[in-house]
Amino acid sequence: MSNRPIKVLLGKPGLDGHDQGAKVVARAMMDAGFEVIYTGLRQTPEQIARIALEEDVDVISLSSMAGSHIPFCRKLKPLLEEAGLTDKLWVIGGNLPAQDHDALRELGFKGIFPSGSKLDAITDYIRSEVK
Repeated sequence: MSNRPIKVLLGKPGLDGHDQGAKVVARAMMDAGFEVIYTGLRQTPEQIARIALEEDVDVISLSSMAGSHIPFCRKLKPLLEEAGLTDKLWVIGGNLPAQDHDALRELGFKGIFPSGSKLDAITDYIRSEVK
């Protein structure tokens, strides 16, 4: 990777109207030296895939508090694949029950950060995975 900052898309999927946590995570990422593109609330899978492609991000991250993370990720995965974004790091955080973690990993989300995850753990993980 060049000397440019790690570029992260932070998306808020679907009808999830809770973004305080996402804003805290976005601030922590910026404080860690990352460039962050925050989508704002209520994004569709198509919007997130388009923004990730247009912005040429290194990381595609989602913040989901509404419980619709599995269906959303199932719709997002083929769009990211079609856009040629499988080489990017996919991470997700929020209200993610332990029983959903394996399904999220199978969908391509390597980093899974349930509510209460430490901000340093998120930024350290991203830094270690993006080369």
